[in-house]
Amino acid sequence: MNFQHVFGKLPETQANAPGRVNLLGEHTDYNDGFVLPTAIPQQTTIQLSLSDDGQHHFYSENLQERVSILDINHSPSGFASYIFGCIEVLKQAGYTVPSLNVYVHSSVPMGSGLSSSAALEVATLKASRQLLHLPIDDVEIAQLAQQAEIHYAGVQCGIMDQMASSLADTQHILFLDTRTLERRLLPLPNKTKILVIDSGVPRTLAISGYNQRRAECQETAHLLGVKALRDIADPQVTETLPEPLNRRARHVVTENNRVLEVVQGVTPERFGELMNASHASLRDDYEVSVPALDTLVEILQKTPGVFGARLTGAGFGGACVALVALGKEKAATQVLEQYKNAGYTGKILVPNFEMNDAA
Repeated sequence: MNFQHVFGKLPETQANAPGRVNLLGEHTDYNDGFVLPTAIPQQTTIQLSLSDDGQHHFYSENLQERVSILDINHSPSGFASYIFGCIEVLKQAGYTVPSLNVYVHSSVPMGSGLSSSAALEVATLKASRQLLHLPIDDVEIAQLAQQAEIHYAGVQCGIMDQMASSLADTQHILFLDTRTLERRLLPLPNKTKILVIDSGVPRTLAISGYNQRRAECQETAHLLGVKALRDIADPQVTETLPEPLNRRARHVVTENNRVLEVVQGVTPERFGELMNASHASLRDDYEVSVPALDTLVEILQKTPGVFGARLTGAGFGGACVALVALGKEKAATQVLEQYKNAGYTGKILVPNFEMNDAA
């Protein structure tokens, strides 16, 4: 199936947006903190045309699912909720959005913590900008995409995923201050590559757990008398808090400090140590890991040529990210074999090897 088969006409425009992997700064963005994501090669492509019947029509090639919006007062579910949300936030921003035909194709893995939702939102908004000649820049695209996810997909997300999808590239790390949106591109550590492996465990609790952690952080900031946990720099301040808020806050404070250390410039070895410390903090203090992720991370951390590894994304399943020495990427083959021997089935997401390399 293609756009013309589904809608009986050719698309009028299209736009792409990548997924992202976060190297450090997990669960800090909704605390006004600091993050270090980078774009991944996989992208979501949105093709658009004007609809001829006054209704919105959305089609997902990956899901082979079509959704028509008959009642604009009723928000759809599933993939369509993100697209519908993007249209609605554009309207709320004062733009006129006619009825659209929307065709979605994505190579961004879904349910792995690589921001397939942000890629869908950003690509939808960039395609809409092109089709409708909207005067919005890439930062505004990210801000609108965040609002779409919060209000129409029900995820109380920070701005990191959308900013990364809208502004990052695959050759750099994007350092982002999520409070001020100050940002700059940093090089990857010298002679390293990024490896992302899916744990094979769906993120079944990611949304509910994510929203709970955000609420806990808001409560903690209130108890400490600050706007957000970003305003605390000393982890010892968190020791006066009750359980589990003390541990939640300790993770955010130490995670922000890890990001800021990297920005000052570190060796690949130190970057890896900080990634390892991040995973331990996410596992023990923030409690968003699961046994499969811990097993995969432990195998990665013990593998020669791997500087460091951690879960990436909201947790509760999904993927792990590792920083590996250039030329050592195929160590992933042995990692997957050990992971399989431990009773799990994973797969390499970034970089993309041929199947016979990853078997």
